[in-house]
Amino acid sequence: MARQPDGGWLDETESRAWQGLLALAMLVLPEIERGHRRYGLVGVEYAVLVALSEKVFRLSDLAAALKMSQSRLSHRMSKLISRGLVIVRPCPGDGRASLAEITPCGRALLEELAPRHVEDVRRLIFNHLDHAQVAALADALGSVVSGLVACPDGNAPC
Repeated sequence: MARQPDGGWLDETESRAWQGLLALAMLVLPEIERGHRRYGLVGVEYAVLVALSEKVFRLSDLAAALKMSQSRLSHRMSKLISRGLVIVRPCPGDGRASLAEITPCGRALLEELAPRHVEDVRRLIFNHLDHAQVAALADALGSVVSGLVACPDGNAPC
């Protein structure tokens, strides 16, 4: 069951968890980004390529799957298209929608980068945890993500 806010300060456990998340954001995520930059990508572009390696997406569905705005996705897609890593084409049967697909060049880049990405993630995160901790982390983060809803203005999670 989810904790209910009491309106006060974070308790000791919440504070430790929050400080851990901040350290992860400040230390681990930039290190993983450095790995992507060696290939001329940022993390969100890597995430786009991973998603498109699994299936062809409508752009709106891809944005939803990656929890990003249409405008942010559009900006990143422009870069990936210009590098020949993805293509966007009209959706047959729905002239208003577009489909995104990874190209052979994009797939080759992903196949080169992915093992290094996995190595970095394991080295920086999972090698420090046992199986039960990984499962608990997956459950906890899954609960956080599923609990996020778009604010009425559509700009940020509430």
